[in-house]
Amino acid sequence: MIILNQRQQELLGMVQREGHVTVEALANHFGVTHQTIRRDITLLADNRLLQRIHGGASAQSSVENVAYNTRQVMCIDEKRRIAKLVAEQIPNHASLFINLGTTTEEVAKALHNHHGLHVITNNLNVAAMMCNYPDCEVIVASGVMRPRDMGIIGESTIEFIRKFKVDYGIIGISSIETDGTLRDYDMREVRTSDAIINQSRNVFLVADHSKFGRPSMVELGPLSRVTALFTDQAPPEEMAAVIKEAHVELYIAP
Repeated sequence: MIILNQRQQELLGMVQREGHVTVEALANHFGVTHQTIRRDITLLADNRLLQRIHGGASAQSSVENVAYNTRQVMCIDEKRRIAKLVAEQIPNHASLFINLGTTTEEVAKALHNHHGLHVITNNLNVAAMMCNYPDCEVIVASGVMRPRDMGIIGESTIEFIRKFKVDYGIIGISSIETDGTLRDYDMREVRTSDAIINQSRNVFLVADHSKFGRPSMVELGPLSRVTALFTDQAPPEEMAAVIKEAHVELYIAP
């Protein structure tokens, strides 16, 4: 499992946002040598987090996500801060969906002191965590299990979700484009998230800053479909008007 230092995380975020960055620009930005930046790029490329090109680095493919065990440790402090803020907005005795993703799993951890929750999830990691919480009922969706992240997906998962109407839907996402379009990598995941949005009275989207402007292939819909966006940094300036027009509440974790 790769653990990135702060510079490597920021470097990865810059490449994801800008699409392509030169070694020289990165070295100037971080105040380190070209050799240090090349080592960082090699490490990130070897772990399929970006693509090494002549003179710099470019964003990873828009059709394939980063490996699950790598995502577990990427921006982990940011995800935990986001999760704590989300947990503060969830009352006891609430009903909620929690979908796939490493940030939603951190939300599940942050809810450990809540009582009387009714949780429907297609994430077996979340189910295993929350089944021991005080007076917490966990309902696991039916479907096909995906071994790499213990997620449950498929047509039966969508049909199962449609049987419920809950107070809060907690969803993650792989990409938020500057125009507010939400995107992910897997059509089956997107269809499941779509069902969760439709069956939730309030939709909380959890996304750390690395998700802004990141390339991803499958469209989930506009940002206006969610009630609130929880993140760790102010979104890019060009997104401010989009968030306001979408009437989405913005929460930035301290």
